[in-house]
Amino acid sequence: MSTVLETEEHQALRAAVAALGKRYGRAYLTRVVAAGGHPEELWAEAAKLGYLGVNLPEEYGGGGGGIAELSIVLEELGAAGSPLLMMVVSPAICGTVIARFGTDEQKRAWLPGLADGSRTMAFGITEPDAGSNSHRITTTARKDGGDWILNGRKVFISGVDIADATLVVGRTEDARTGRLKPCLFIVPRDTPGFGRNHIRMELAAAEKQFELTLDDVRLPADALVGGGPSHAVGKGGEDAGLLQLFAGLNPERIMTAAFALGMGRYALDRAVDYARTRQVWKEPIGAHQAVAHPLAQAHIELELARLMMQKAAHLYDAGDDLAAGEAANMAKYAAGEACVRAVDQAVHTLGGNGLTQEYGLASLVTAARVARIAPVSREMILNFVSHQTLGLPKSY
Repeated sequence: MSTVLETEEHQALRAAVAALGKRYGRAYLTRVVAAGGHPEELWAEAAKLGYLGVNLPEEYGGGGGGIAELSIVLEELGAAGSPLLMMVVSPAICGTVIARFGTDEQKRAWLPGLADGSRTMAFGITEPDAGSNSHRITTTARKDGGDWILNGRKVFISGVDIADATLVVGRTEDARTGRLKPCLFIVPRDTPGFGRNHIRMELAAAEKQFELTLDDVRLPADALVGGGPSHAVGKGGEDAGLLQLFAGLNPERIMTAAFALGMGRYALDRAVDYARTRQVWKEPIGAHQAVAHPLAQAHIELELARLMMQKAAHLYDAGDDLAAGEAANMAKYAAGEACVRAVDQAVHTLGGNGLTQEYGLASLVTAARVARIAPVSREMILNFVSHQTLGLPKSY
């Protein structure tokens, strides 16, 4: 599934990661999930080969690349049947935010570990009563001497049990206007008052979901990403929270697209292999257009979604945050839709076999919907495009 739009380096990266993914594959991930574990071996080997930190600065042990390279890694691992969801959170969101806005101390403390996989960080934004409306975030941060005190709740936060810290989105009062504005805080896992409850999901995934409670969580001043109001706007601290937030959300959407594309490709490959060899009548079932055409359509839709993902990654890595925001939303939407349809068609192609554990496709029906729902629903993306791109009025 290579493309002339990619550099030779990108194509070589795809081939290398695909080879790594094949050494593990779907069977490995299935065993890990069944045992209630985490894909530690694959994570460690991907880290050793430099894939996990490919987007992070070289001076902190990263590969010096961008989201374009990181999305290739996740897509190819997914296409092999063993995606690493924490790549979306730890190096893509948290690593990007700290690399762009963190203080020198924060960069030194976190980026080398995020790059070599020895440390991971979760991302806490979603709240029970806010849903897709980030303006309703109620987790608050107030000053207490030189410290910060955080209170609030988060929900559907991935990998908190294995993450060394969580990058928490809170809100603090603007001294000039009295309005609440976003701020990002690094909250270590064992901080007093920082609790977590496992949310049991109807989803076969190694990464567990959690509800977080922050009950008078006391943090030092340097837990604030950027370090405080002494930093200039756009660099970090209290006045840069909105910029920091969007700097993390665009890579999240691009990486979610990569996650969806990998899953869709995996399911489609299984269906094509089956249709090529399954023989009920004179010819294999793949010779019949009623089987072949939907698979061809799924392939086309995945290819089109990947083109938009590549555009979004290129714009983001080039520093065009505004254009990248539009493209990242479109890429996430297109990849989510293409993934759901590819998985559905794959299961349907196999018929009854598509629902068996032997073929391992049925569990993807639930997993595929994640890309439609998270990190933002397809309806909210349609709202974004209708308002921001088309200039239509809002209904809310």
